Amino acid sequence: MTHDDARAVLARAELIHPPEAVQAAVAGVARRIRARLADANPVLLCVMSGAVPFAGHLMTHLDFPLDFDYLHASRYGSSTTGHDKLTWRSGPWIELKGRTVLVVDDILDEGLTLAAICDRLRQMGAAEVLTAVFAEKETGRPKPVTADFVGLSVPDKFVFGFGMDICGAWRNLPAIYAKGSETT
Repeated sequence: MTHDDARAVLARAELIHPPEAVQAAVAGVARRIRARLADANPVLLCVMSGAVPFAGHLMTHLDFPLDFDYLHASRYGSSTTGHDKLTWRSGPWIELKGRTVLVVDDILDEGLTLAAICDRLRQMGAAEVLTAVFAEKETGRPKPVTADFVGLSVPDKFVFGFGMDICGAWRNLPAIYAKGSETT
C-alpha cells in the first residue's frame, strides 16, 4: 500500500475506539491478569506481529515476575482474509514444559489461529495455556476458543490500529478503526 493509499484508507475509516478507550482496556486486562497470574511466574508469549503494541503496553502494567517470548503463526499473510492452513514461522524458544503460558494476541476473530496456537503449546508441554486478546470481534458465530482476558469488543467489520493492520499499514495507530466502505 502506498503512502497516499494508506492516508486515504484512514481518511475514510470509522473510529471505533479512541486512544483513551484503548489504554483503559489495556489497564483493565492487566488488572485481571495480575489477579490471576501474579504468583504463577508465567511465560508471556506475544503473537507476532499484531500483538506487539498490546503486549508492550500490557507488560508495563504487570508488576510480577514473568518470562517473555514470542511466536509467529498466521493464517493471513498479507491477505485480509484467513486461509485454511496455519503457517508457523517462529518460536517459541523458551521451554514451556510444566509452565503456565499466557498467549497475547491482537484480535480474536474466527478463533482458528488462536485455537491452533493453544493446541500446539499444550503439545509442547505447557501445564496451562491462557489467552489475552486486545479485541474480540462480535461475529455472532461460535468460535473454537474463548479468550480468558479481553480488552475491547469490536463490530464484525475489518478493523485496524493498535497492532492490527490493513494491507500492512496502520499497526502503529493508538486507536481502533473500521475499514470504510470505499477503502481497499
